This record gives sequence, C-alpha cells and structure tokens, in this order.
Amino acid sequence: MKNGILISGILLLLCFTGCRQKSTDSANSSLSVGKTDVSYGLESDQQMDLYIPQKTTGKEVFIIIHGGGWRGGRRSQLTLFTQRLIEKFPGHVFVNMDYRLASTSRFALPNQTNDIQRVIDYLENTLPFKPNYILLGNSAGGHLSMLYAYRYDRGKKVKAVVNIVGPADLGDPGFKSYDDYAFLENHLAEPKVSGNRESLMNTVSPVYWVTKAASPTLSFYGTEDTVVPVSQMKILDSSLQRHQVYHESYTFNGNHVEWQNEPNASLLITKTELFLRNISKTKTP
Repeated sequence: MKNGILISGILLLLCFTGCRQKSTDSANSSLSVGKTDVSYGLESDQQMDLYIPQKTTGKEVFIIIHGGGWRGGRRSQLTLFTQRLIEKFPGHVFVNMDYRLASTSRFALPNQTNDIQRVIDYLENTLPFKPNYILLGNSAGGHLSMLYAYRYDRGKKVKAVVNIVGPADLGDPGFKSYDDYAFLENHLAEPKVSGNRESLMNTVSPVYWVTKAASPTLSFYGTEDTVVPVSQMKILDSSLQRHQVYHESYTFNGNHVEWQNEPNASLLITKTELFLRNISKTKTP
C-alpha cells in the first residue's frame, strides 16, 4: 500500500512538473523556460521569476510588481497575467518580482523602491544588452511603479509605466477612507524619506514627483473601486498634463480587483500594446 502511494505521488509530481513546463513553453515557442525563485537579494522576499526569450526582438524589459497593500501579496498572483503578456509581447524579457513586505517592525519605503533598483541592477549585470524598462504594477505595485519611475529613476531607464489601480496621491481625501490608512501613516515610510519636505504622505505620493521628465504613463481605474477611487485617475492625469508628460488613462467596469477579469484584462493588454506603440512614435530621435 505504501509503495502504491509512493508511486502515485511520483507520477503526480511528474505530471505537475510536465504540465507546468508545457504551459510556460506554449505561451511562446521562442521563450526559454522561465527561471523561478531567482534571488536578487539576501532575504527570502527578494526573489523573482525571470523569463528570457531565446531571441529578443527589442531591448524592453517588463518588470511586473504585485499589489497587496504594501504588506501583503505575492508575485504568484500575477503569474497567469504575466503569461498573457508574454504571449502578447514575444521576444521581450519579463520579470515577475516579489519585494520586502512592510510590517509593524519594517517600513515599506525605501525598502520596496530599493528592491526595484536591485532587480534593475541584477538585469543590468545579466542581460547582454542595455535595457529600457516598462514597470507594470497593480494597486500598491502601481504606486511603487510610479514612485520609482518619477522619483528614483535617475538614469532615466524607465521607458514607460503601466499603472493599474495604483494610488497616485496618498493625501487625497478620497483615498483616506482606505481601511488600512492608519497603518500607512505609521509604517509606509521611514520619516527620512520625506527629506524634511512636506508631510510624509505627500512625499511618498507619485504625483508629488512628476516633472516634465517623468516616464510616459498608462493608467487603468475601476468605476466601482472603493479602495482606490477613480478620483485618483483625475489627480494623476492633471499632474501629468500640467507637466506635459505623455499619458493615457482608461476606466473599466468593476472594483479594485476586477481588472483581471474579462473583458477588462483583454482591454488592458490591448491598450498597453497601443500605448507602447504610441510612445515609440512620439519619441524624438
């Protein structure tokens, strides 16, 4: 009986491994098998899944950044969505990353933006070309994508930001109804992050750092989102418009998490493809 259980278990493991391998390869026949659990730092949270095609068709690298309120969530939540993006953008490098989560004993910032920098440093030392980065994140990941691109991308390596339901202005009264707002006030950022400027919540808001050199930004917000209200889109659009930064924004029918459902997910991927084409056309030689 024990031998039978053992054999069944081995067969199940082989089946699972084979199915997982097949699903990765079927996404794009030119894609090398994705490397999972690649460490880019010393801590357990500092891991990523890395997908490098056998033949690249461009120098853009997608970095996917999950949500979860800065203190939750895992990259596995976006694995299927990453696979869909790979199908749409074959020949591109993809990273689906985890980052150090906040807690009552550890601030989110600057750890999480530092982790984005660590991933970029890893890629700079690994890839045989000098990449441009597309940061794509949802919710807290959308916030981190914008904040990194607008404030910390000193080398101007971020070609574009795709922001999905990310809070752009944390001081907005419409966002203060967020049920974990008290945690953010106390544990989102180390006080030194403010740099002795305005309030801490303002200085960790992406809109605070928008300049005319900010990365082109594509945004999606839900019409029924009670976590990050659609008013955030209007605030972000206004700031980008004021600084003459190329941007596009769209709403979808649904709440904070329904961007992953159809037809919203297909809309997002289609608009992302068109957006990247548009910024390539508008880029000056």
